[in-house]
Parts: sequence; structure tokens; C-alpha cells
Amino acid sequence: MTIREVEHAITASAPAGAVYRLIAEVRNWPRIFPPTIYVDQVEQDGDSERIRIWATANGEAKNWTSRRTLDPEGLRITFRQEVSTPPVAAMGGTWIIEPLSPGESRVRLLHDYRAIGDDPEGLAWIEEAVDRNSRSELAALKQNVELAHAAEDVTFSFEDTVHVAGSAKDVYDFINEAGRWSERLPHVATVRLQEDTPGLQSLEMDTRAKDGSTHTTKSYRVTFPHQKIAYKQVTLPALMTLHTGYWTFADTADGVAASSQHTVTINTANIAKILGADATVEDAKTFVRDALSTNSRATLGHAKDYAEARA
Repeated sequence: MTIREVEHAITASAPAGAVYRLIAEVRNWPRIFPPTIYVDQVEQDGDSERIRIWATANGEAKNWTSRRTLDPEGLRITFRQEVSTPPVAAMGGTWIIEPLSPGESRVRLLHDYRAIGDDPEGLAWIEEAVDRNSRSELAALKQNVELAHAAEDVTFSFEDTVHVAGSAKDVYDFINEAGRWSERLPHVATVRLQEDTPGLQSLEMDTRAKDGSTHTTKSYRVTFPHQKIAYKQVTLPALMTLHTGYWTFADTADGVAASSQHTVTINTANIAKILGADATVEDAKTFVRDALSTNSRATLGHAKDYAEARA
């Protein structure tokens, strides 16, 4: 049984406590780590928790459940995959954050792993995935910790909700069956939906803008039947450096509240190029919000019609 152990490290210009908090709070992960699509906290008991993670590895979407033990005083977080995805037989490790000075810290990321049947090809695949993801995670962590205060002003969230006199299942089905959106939604020209693993989707579509132009977007989606669909957009328009969100379907006394939530970080470097030399961050926020809300409200409106026709 071959167990491999590797360590990656990076120095961040941020206090160790701030770095620890960012890693400890899993809701931050899709914003901080490029491979992470969505993280769900399954259970929590004191300093230990179970989390379910959906992420891409070597261009493929995978998901696994991990147990984590948090040590806020020691600035350490240990993790162990409960059920790994082939070719991984077992995977675990530790985050260690070491203060170097009041404003600087060393972040160490340790992994130990083995491949199913000690398969050399499997081991090579895992080694490449761990190396690539660790480097990208640490580089993104460094960047995001260092830019945390600057990005606060350009990261924002918003939500649109419609009330539907129908069932949550029917509204969910409409959003889940995105492969049929080119037939059902006027603003979607073409769509390519893949779901090789149940509940984990790759969605690529060409969307028509108001001026008639089309643009291609790709997202990964995680589905929780009849309750929620979470997503992370991986091909981003010029005005965004981040776009995550979720659709939720909540039963009410007289039907369903169907909502679309977006979290966006503005790419300030492109504001002048896209919106003109005089445009501000607030102009960019308004522009992006209007564009995303227009599509979300259109989609929710068609989902409402679909569900109410079946009620």
C-alpha cells in the first residue's frame, strides 16, 4: 500500500488569524478557490464537521465528503475525505497557518493519499491533480486574502424572487432541465447540458443580449432535488472576476417562492474599456446586476408559467 505525502506552501501578506478564518468558513471557498464549485456543511459538532465539496480536478467535475477538525488556537485544520472518488482510494491532510509577522503569514498545505490498487496511472493522475489544485488554491488564497479589503467594495450579492401558484417540484424541474432551455427560453440560443454524475451538471449555453449579439457561458451546477441548484460560472464576461449563485424553491402557504441569487466580483480593470472612461464601480455594478437580473427574471417567469400550467 503506497501512501504519498506532499507539501505545498506560500507566504501571504495578511495576518495569520484572517487567513485561518477564510479557510475555516467553507461558504467562502467558491470565491477563494478556482476549482471549488460548491460546499455544503452537512453536520457540525463542536470543532468537528462534515462537509461535502464539489470541485473540478484535471478539467473533470468531482464531489466528495470530508471530515474536518478545526483548531482556531493552533491555526490548524485537518481534513480527511470520507468517501473518495476513483482513482483516489484515500485522501487527507492539514492546513497549517504560521504567523511570520503581524501582517504576514506562511500557509502550508499538506496532503497524504493513495490510489485504488496502488495503480501507477491512478497515482500519477492524483499527483498531478493534487499538485495543480494545491498550487491554484494557494495562489488564489494568497491573492484573495491580500485583496480581501479591496474586494469588499467590488463584491456584492442580490436576489430576485417570484411567487408561483404551483409545486416546488415543477419549478425545480424547469430550472433543472436546462437542456431544454433553447426551446423554452427566448434569450437562450443553444445549450449543451451534461450530467455524467447524477446531481452534478456541466452547462454551456449561448445567450442572446438585447442588442442581438450572443455570448457563450459555461457553468458547473450542483442540484438538490426540488430545493436548490447551486452553480459557479467558469467562463466569465469581461466585467466579472467571479460569478456564483443558486436557485432556491421554498414552499409557502399559497405556492412556491422561487428565487435566483447571484454573488459577483467586478473586474475593475475592464470598467473603462467596456463602459467608457467616466464609468465608476457603481456603474459597473448596476450594469452587471441589470444584465443578470433580466435573464434571471425571464427564466423565473417562464418557470412560473410552466409550473402554474401544471398546477
